Amino acid sequence: MKALITSLSLVVGLIAGPAFAADEAKKDPSPAQQAQQERMRNCNKEAGEKSLGGDERKQFMKDCLAGKTASQKPEAAPPATPQEKMKVCNKDASEKELKGDERKKFMSECLKR
Repeated sequence: MKALITSLSLVVGLIAGPAFAADEAKKDPSPAQQAQQERMRNCNKEAGEKSLGGDERKQFMKDCLAGKTASQKPEAAPPATPQEKMKVCNKDASEKELKGDERKKFMSECLKR
């Protein structure tokens, strides 16, 4: 009986283990993915405000995500390297004359973008 319980526990552990590990292994989206997600949110919001539906909405979303709509503002390219990102964030913090904890908080948020 102990052998049966032990082997069942082992089987359950082998089956369930990878499922739990997969959840922990999820990574944060890359800056490019974050930019795409933000673009998608903005286009979706704009389509909702215009009460678009069906094929009209599909075409609008396609054009909006491609940056072809009149209201779509061209986005500045995100800094390519962490060093460039640090320079941009430092410059912004200096322009805002941030000091101490305010600067630390700003830098943290800026570097996450």
